[in-house]
Amino acid sequence: MLEDVLRGSTSLFADDAQTVLRGQENRSRRVTILKGNLVANARSESRGVNARVYQNGVYGFASQAEYSADAAKAVLKAATENAHFLGKHAPRDLKAFPSYGRGEVVCPRGIVDFEQKQIIDLCKEVDSYIEKNLEHLVSRTVVYTEDSQDKIIYSSDASSGHMTNPRCYLYVFLSAETLDGQPIELFECFGGLGSFGDNFSDTAPIYEGIRKLHKELMDKREGVYAQAGVKTVVLGGMVSGMIAHEAVGHTVEADLVLGGSVAGPCFKKQVASDLVSMVDYASVAIDGPAKLPIYLDDEGIPAKDAELIRDGMLTGYMHSRESALRFGVEPTGNARAWWFNDEPLIRMRNTAVLPGKDKLSDIIASVDDGYYLIRTGNGQADLTGEFMFGVTMGYEIKNGKLGKAILDTTVSGVAFEMLKTVDMISDELVWSSSGFCGKKQMIPVSMGGPQMRCKMAIGGR
Repeated sequence: MLEDVLRGSTSLFADDAQTVLRGQENRSRRVTILKGNLVANARSESRGVNARVYQNGVYGFASQAEYSADAAKAVLKAATENAHFLGKHAPRDLKAFPSYGRGEVVCPRGIVDFEQKQIIDLCKEVDSYIEKNLEHLVSRTVVYTEDSQDKIIYSSDASSGHMTNPRCYLYVFLSAETLDGQPIELFECFGGLGSFGDNFSDTAPIYEGIRKLHKELMDKREGVYAQAGVKTVVLGGMVSGMIAHEAVGHTVEADLVLGGSVAGPCFKKQVASDLVSMVDYASVAIDGPAKLPIYLDDEGIPAKDAELIRDGMLTGYMHSRESALRFGVEPTGNARAWWFNDEPLIRMRNTAVLPGKDKLSDIIASVDDGYYLIRTGNGQADLTGEFMFGVTMGYEIKNGKLGKAILDTTVSGVAFEMLKTVDMISDELVWSSSGFCGKKQMIPVSMGGPQMRCKMAIGGR
């Protein structure tokens, strides 16, 4: 955990500017076992300090790859000078931000550093279990990843705090071949918020998940191609969560709204069926603690939920201090940065479509001819809301019952058009928290969703 060497430098905050001083350390680890062989064993750390000064409608920013009191003083001086220079030569017609008081936000967790050997031993144990118990595999890979951010934030006119965001995951990749020799692969991810000990003291859930993953892979060995066209589909929670993040979430980040996203002219308009609601949660979600809770953003704003869609109507955006000033609303605490030398951007946190009242079994039973899409791979979306995602696991639905597994395919559409076709939503909320979002800089995010019945274009062979 970082020692606070920044507090004394806050006396250097300029009276005529709004300043944030941030010290930060990032840690990451990675262990990879490929078919019983240790092929990667890495650990990295970086730390530094930065200052961001807002004055005359412009920002001055400076950072230094050293975490010390002297470095804090140096970046404060440089950021102030940068703000003065830009204010003189490129002023913007923006007012000062409203003050939010100088409170302190407390983060309820720390960072626990486990020995690398314990991590390697777990990976080897899981790999051995797969080798001894699972059949018809061509290859297997076990990957452990860990990343954490440790931040001390001081703000001249907002809140301060010491924030930590540790998370760790175990990925299991299983590869096989279809009956006619085509390569197929699926993966599952275990873990979440916290340390190695928080997530992997009990291996029983891992083995249960691996057996489920293997069954799906064996189903896929006998899989068939989907029939191309606009079909009735039931989206699994992971797929609806991906759509929530990629196809909708980015369009309602306020900086991208200002940049021309489709969500600008759609504000206060119907963009989905009245069954659909969507929220970007800060620290507590509808079903309990958020998977990656954010309590204080990197501008010193206490994080609060951002309601995005309510009963099908687009009701809000995610905001930084600047975008909130432009829109005449309060900031939501969505300004986040990844490295110590990054300036904060508006980023998602825990973005989800809210669950409904239907049972998954009833949703599947209601489909005469369609598909149940469970797992998604990579994909893309743009600021029009148009998207295309890969689907790596799914099943046919015939006469209300699951049929054969389908081979890899794609789904595509325009989010605000597709969401208007949603007519059933399950009462189950499924989360995925292992991903990074890559909007100019990486940032950890989680996304979630229920199972939903809708119309969507699906690819064929």
